[in-house]
Amino acid sequence: MEKGIFKNLIRIAQVMADTFGRNCEVAVHDLANLDKSLIYIAGNITKRKPGAPITDLVVRVLHQEGDQAQDMVGYKSITPDGRILKSSTTFIRNEQGKIIGALCINFDITDLQQLQSTLGDLINLPSQNSDERRETFTSAVHETIDSLVNQAVEIVGKAPANMQMEDKIRFVAALEQRGAFLIKGSVDYIATVLGVSKYTVYNYLQKIRSAEGFNLNPLG
Repeated sequence: MEKGIFKNLIRIAQVMADTFGRNCEVAVHDLANLDKSLIYIAGNITKRKPGAPITDLVVRVLHQEGDQAQDMVGYKSITPDGRILKSSTTFIRNEQGKIIGALCINFDITDLQQLQSTLGDLINLPSQNSDERRETFTSAVHETIDSLVNQAVEIVGKAPANMQMEDKIRFVAALEQRGAFLIKGSVDYIATVLGVSKYTVYNYLQKIRSAEGFNLNPLG
């Protein structure tokens, strides 16, 4: 049944990309494996290939909202080479309501922004919190983890080499909130970044998950 869903999504993705031309890219993700979720991509805006991981934004939304995640429409994203995109992500569910995939549309509006006064409605981007809808397009899973790590470093305000234990716990908490630990191999990678053992990272996670309402802001 689910195989048929993805076959239909692939056909839809190709038709959409063909309809809107070279500025449009449509990606189909199978969320059974976040490390290699991209199973089909029509268009080449983000330079990804099948086998690329899910984006950090989708990981974060799935971690925070689970199967209740809502579709995200018309948010701004930026490619690694600086192109500005108008993006939408719709979550695909099976008959039981479980999210099994995502159909993601990325439309390059870099050139169209010069014509915004006449094309306003077409390329209008709703106001949004920059962190809430930050999305990084990657070709390898370690790049997705790197993006989440960089976000956590910004929150703590210190490089990992300068972090004390309390800082490291806040760092791991920020990663936990963003769903980093849904990605296979993330614990080993984050342990290396922090210069601790993976068992120490697990210990931090246990403390965070057992502390109801863990506060990332020590002044809060």
